[in-house]
Amino acid sequence: MKIISINIAEPTTIFWNGKKEQTGIYKYPTNNSLQLGQENVEGDTIIDRKHHGGEFKACYLFSSDDYPYWKEKYPQLEWNWGMFGENLTVKGLDESKLRIGSIYKIGNSLVQISQPREPCYKLGIRFGTQEILKQFINHERPGTYVKILEIGKVKTGDVMVLVKESENTLTIQQFYTLLFARKKDKGILKLALDNNALPSYKKEKLKKYL
Repeated sequence: MKIISINIAEPTTIFWNGKKEQTGIYKYPTNNSLQLGQENVEGDTIIDRKHHGGEFKACYLFSSDDYPYWKEKYPQLEWNWGMFGENLTVKGLDESKLRIGSIYKIGNSLVQISQPREPCYKLGIRFGTQEILKQFINHERPGTYVKILEIGKVKTGDVMVLVKESENTLTIQQFYTLLFARKKDKGILKLALDNNALPSYKKEKLKKYL
């Protein structure tokens, strides 16, 4: 897996339900190396810290391999890396293989796969339609957030090197499917509840399905 773009945002004003607010969803490529901090990416914009940033969402990764699929669906948009609000656009990132809890080296930072991205209305605003939320969920290629174990700098061209694979086999894609499934797979549910790398608030919401 290789970092092909590093993306950050300036605060952008949007209108939602008749109200003016700001967002950091409009990320664009930068030529600078960036420091991955414990709660956010240096130089990036995070407005809604309740749902973005923090220990388990410090940095968001999305696969460049999925861009052709979305470009075909939305050819009218002006495309560039960072369209999905990702900090790192990664070639070869595969959510069906990324285990939650696995540890990777990127640049001189150490990160742990933490949880998939769940889309919100701000992605719909960037794409010009809220229809993309359902499409994004159904496509089951959400990208992944990472927890920063060691603060460090990342630059375009760096590769993600597996340091330690999680013994728990739960993948980002399996967990993402579980989150939105009306009928929860009991085997995947158990994997999620037994996964020490998942944030406790995620697991608490799933206990009612036991």
